Amino acid sequence: MLILDTPKFSKAFLIAVFKLVLAGCFIGFLKEYDELIACILILKIIHNIYIEIIVPKKNKNWLLLIGMLLTGFGGIVGETWGVANGYWEYHEVTKAIPLWVPFAWMLAFHFLYKLERNLILLLEDQSQRNKIILAIILALVLPAFGEVVTIYLGVWTYYWPYQIFGVPLYAFLCLLFVHMLVYVILHFICKRYKINDIVYH
Repeated sequence: MLILDTPKFSKAFLIAVFKLVLAGCFIGFLKEYDELIACILILKIIHNIYIEIIVPKKNKNWLLLIGMLLTGFGGIVGETWGVANGYWEYHEVTKAIPLWVPFAWMLAFHFLYKLERNLILLLEDQSQRNKIILAIILALVLPAFGEVVTIYLGVWTYYWPYQIFGVPLYAFLCLLFVHMLVYVILHFICKRYKINDIVYH
C-alpha cells in the first residue's frame, strides 16, 4: 500500500513544490538571459555529478548521469517537435528554444529521482508496482508546479487546448511519457547489470 498522507510525505512534498516554485521564479525573472540560465544550470549539473559520482569511493551513481543524459535528449527532441509544430512558444529570446532547456530537463530528472529515492522509504510495500505508481504520481503532479510559475512569468505559452492554469492536458501526458520511458530504460539497465538501485531495481 502507498503511504501518501504521513507527515514525512507531506513535508517532503511541500519542500519539493517550494523548490519547483523557486526554480520557476529563477527562470521566469531571468528569461531574457538564456545563456546565463544555461551556465548556472550546467554548474548545478556538475555539482550533482561531483557529489553523486566523483566523491563516493564506492557505489558511484552512474544511473544518475545516464538518466540525466537520457532525459535531456528526450526533452530536447520533444521541445524541437513541439516548437516546430507550433504547440508552444518561448518568449523574449532570439532562439526558438532557449539554451537552458536541455539542462532544465536533466535537472528535472535528478530532482524527481532524488525525491522518489527518499519517498520510497515511506512505502510499507516497496514493490516495483508501488514504486511505479509513486513515479507516475510525482511525474504527473510536480513538474506542473514549475511550469505554472514560468508560464505566468511569461517564459513560454502553450497553444494546446484543455489547460489547467496554462498547462494543457497533453503537456501532463508528454512529461509523464518522457519520465516513464527513462524509468523503463533504467529499470532494464539495473536488471541487466544487477545494479541494486532503490528506485529502479
